[in-house]
Amino acid sequence: MNKIRQPAVAGMFYPADPGRLQGMVYEFLDTAVSPSTPLNPKAIIAPHAGYIYSGPIAGSAFNPWQEQLAHVTRIILIGPAHTMAITGLAGVSAGAFRTPLGDVPVDGDGMERLRPLPQVHIHDGAHSREHCLEVMLPFLQLLAPQVKIVPLVVGQSNGRDVAEVLQILWGGPETRIVISSDLSHYYDYTTAQRLDAATAQAIETLQPEKLGSESACGRIPIQGLLYQAQTQGLQAHTVDLRNSGDTVGSKDRVVGYGAFLFA
Repeated sequence: MNKIRQPAVAGMFYPADPGRLQGMVYEFLDTAVSPSTPLNPKAIIAPHAGYIYSGPIAGSAFNPWQEQLAHVTRIILIGPAHTMAITGLAGVSAGAFRTPLGDVPVDGDGMERLRPLPQVHIHDGAHSREHCLEVMLPFLQLLAPQVKIVPLVVGQSNGRDVAEVLQILWGGPETRIVISSDLSHYYDYTTAQRLDAATAQAIETLQPEKLGSESACGRIPIQGLLYQAQTQGLQAHTVDLRNSGDTVGSKDRVVGYGAFLFA
């Protein structure tokens, strides 16, 4: 556990300069869309594209956790595997993830608790070039510098397998969950709005079976959270639903982003 997973997309998805990166994340948090009523979410869904595209929506997902994470010690961080075809959920042998803001330690005890599960295995290669978890880390480093993470990427799997992982690590107020996912990919602006609205409706009503392959790249991690939200009696709230046509201009082929809170 003494290895460090080096940043793969610093300077591409987000600034490599620590000062610029910190300033950008704080700007996203300060200009975020706030929920209609104050919430302290157990779990959030946040997008993971380059910051110029999805950063404002990620800010809306993380914003309610400002001043709320002082006593949180563990974040379960789950997203889809983009760079390598894998089966099940892949953890890491590394002891920390590095970003320009420093190192985020991995919760070795949490990883060890998952070891008996047949769907979970250690696969460093699945993480080495993966961006979906890395882009979440600067938000966590500024909001909760004391936390450890349980980082998992999901390949060929199903929502029930993810829900089982969440159940084991659910814990109490010391544990929070981040699901990393974008929504629809490369449709025109109007089609994307329609698809993303349907995805948001499925999330709000905790209906994982209504999420299809066109709904979200992190469909399976989201389904796992929805199953577990049913079990735990959580409600889902959509706080921000936009796409790259809203944040960077072109509306010909857009990617959808949503910020969802579970409390």
